[in-house]
Formats: sequence, C-alpha cells, structure tokens
Amino acid sequence: MSTMINEVTLLGHKDHGKSTLIGRMLMDTHSVSKARIDNAKMMSKRLGRKFEPGFLLDSFEEEQEGALTIDTTRAQIKYRGSAFEFIDVPGHEELIKNMISGASNASFALLMVSAKGDEGVEDQTKRHLFLAKMMGIESIIVCVNKMDTVDYSERRFEEIVGGLRPFLSNVGFARNSVIFVPVSAYDSDNISRRSERMGWYRGKPLLDLLVDLSKRRRSSGDKTLRIIFQGVMGAGDDLKYIGRVVSGSLNEGEQIVLMPTGKRVMIERIFVKGRAKQTARSGENVALVLDRHIAGDGRGIVGYGSRHRGVRSKSIDALIFAIGRIGVRAKIRSNGVEHQCSIKLVNGIDTTTGGAAAWSGVRELEAGRVVINLNDYICVEPFAKSRELGRFTIHSGKELVGIGIVNG
Repeated sequence: MSTMINEVTLLGHKDHGKSTLIGRMLMDTHSVSKARIDNAKMMSKRLGRKFEPGFLLDSFEEEQEGALTIDTTRAQIKYRGSAFEFIDVPGHEELIKNMISGASNASFALLMVSAKGDEGVEDQTKRHLFLAKMMGIESIIVCVNKMDTVDYSERRFEEIVGGLRPFLSNVGFARNSVIFVPVSAYDSDNISRRSERMGWYRGKPLLDLLVDLSKRRRSSGDKTLRIIFQGVMGAGDDLKYIGRVVSGSLNEGEQIVLMPTGKRVMIERIFVKGRAKQTARSGENVALVLDRHIAGDGRGIVGYGSRHRGVRSKSIDALIFAIGRIGVRAKIRSNGVEHQCSIKLVNGIDTTTGGAAAWSGVRELEAGRVVINLNDYICVEPFAKSRELGRFTIHSGKELVGIGIVNG
C-alpha cells in the first residue's frame, strides 16, 4: 500500500531560511543525490559563497544569484515511515498570490521566524499565519531559525514565542495546535536530532515533530457524495460528463441530485483513467455517462447523493483577503465558473493583529467580512464543511484581486 503524502507549506518572511531548511532536510534524510549536492556546492563556489543548502531547492539561477526564492517549489522526503511534500512559497508581498496557491491544500504548515536581532516577527510573518488559518490549516510548527546568530539563546527563543502566542490566539489557532522549535537550518541543529548546543530545549527535533503530526492527521468525517462537474467530452451517444469526486463515493446505477438546478440524473457508467468502474471514490477524476443530457457542458454543477440536497444561494456571508483593489462590483470564480456580483463590507480585519478595523473598504493585503450578492444561483457550502465548495477567487476584469471562504 502506498504511503500517504502529507503536504506541508513553509510560511514566513523572505530571508528567514525556508529554502535552507528544505535543503537541509533533503540532505539529512538522504533524499537528494550526491551529484545534486556536488552541483550545488559548485554553484556556491562559482558565486564566491560558502555552500548553501537552499541551492538544492531553488529552480532558477537568478534565485541563486539573488538569494531569493521567486516561485513555488516542491520537494519530497520520506522519514521514519512518513512521506512529506514541502511547498516552498515566496515570502515577499509582491508574490503573495503564489503563497496562497501553495498553502491551499496543505495538511499543516511550518512557519519560519528568524531569531536574528534585526529580523524576528514581521508583519508579513503575521499575514502568512492569518492566511494559513483562513485556508484551513489547523496545525503549525513554528521554527525559530538562525539560533546560531544569537548564540543559541533561550531568552531570545522565549521572546519570539511570547510575541507570537497572542496573535496566534487572535486568529483562531488553539494553543495545543502550535509547536515551537528552535533550529539552525544551516547547521542542522534540531532538524533530524536534538542539538547539543541547545540543551535547554526538551522537545523533539523538527522531523520527529512532523512525523507526530502526520500520524495525528484526521480524515474528514463527512462522507457525503460531492462531485464537481468540469465539462464534457465526446458527442451524441458517446457524450461523457467530466468531473471530480471531492468527497464520498459514486456508484454505477446511483441517482444523484444536480445543484443549483435540483434536477436528478442516474449514473449509467463510470470511467476512471479510461477504464470502466462500478465505483469512484473521493479524489478521483471521472467521466460519466448519464441517463439524460444536462444543460450546457455542466461546468460548475455539483452532484450530491439523492438523500442530500446541496445549498444554492444568491447571497454569501464570507471572509475575503485582498491581493489587489476590490471594488463594489466584481466577479467571483467558484467551481470553475465566474459569476457577476456586488460586495458589501461588514467589517475590515487587520491581518497583522487579527482584530477588526474600521475601514470603508477592503484594503490590499488586508481582510474583511463581507456579504456577496450574486446575479444567479450558485452551489456553495461553509468552508469548514467542504474546502472545495467553500472557497472562491475574486476578479476585477482579468485580474485576480482576492480570495475568499464561505463562513458557516
């Protein structure tokens, strides 16, 4: 049986050591070849620098020369029976859209905070935590990095912990869902084994903490059938509807309800990866033969089991985060379809404090609770119940200007 891969997003401000950490974990778990390490060392020498583990991860030469990650990058490791895919995302504000993309499906997150005196907890650090919580991440390991630059000071570590805890509570993280670990990613302190230079730290090293989280990972208790239709293939008698089962299971001969129309259809045949199957399960892409045609190409329609009718609505209570300027009139994209809408701000949220803010509109890189009124019905559910049906993007013309989740 294949090992489930745990997606882990790295969050944090630029230059706090995310790429270095992943590079070090690749080396400590022997997940990278000697040839690749030698190549990274040669690149370091050519640039006149000492070896940087982050060079094992960065994809572009300009990243290596500028010491700045400019695109979302992924790396996989296996450690003590658990598999992880680490998602290294940009930490600077200009590329926060990539951070959102990287964090959207992660199981849990690592937050990098530099212990270096002129770095520490910054506004961008807090925004990443706010976004992580908003995108459904429940557990976080906070890596207080660069402990070598502060002589492995327990006092400096506790200062950062004490500064972050109130904010974590304000944005909704339970105290027992956040773990703090002091590390030096460059020197591998507290990465795969406990550091002798920080004997005051009594916890486990980072990789063991990740294994613990992977074992505690809970599967969704909601087995309701939900299938999001994405289009059609073929024509006439060979017409098939394409979709993805996002929860529950789908059976040949089963009757399902299509939302937002409320119509019922029967599943005559199911194909997964081109092969006929009697059952399709959560996470599988399917091609379906139905007992009748549905309007258009079906894109955006959601299918439910016959006992469960999804909710259709023209008005959504939501939490949104602004990447660009969000006006009163906009479009939201949900289930692959764009809908015209108007957006009314209920209250602004300062993403560096987690508290309400008295703004007349949603500011860029800030958040807000809003009511969205649409021109037509869409099928949505609270994000806490269904990630796929509870999130959307906001657009102005062709520009992505925000993301949102449906409140419960």
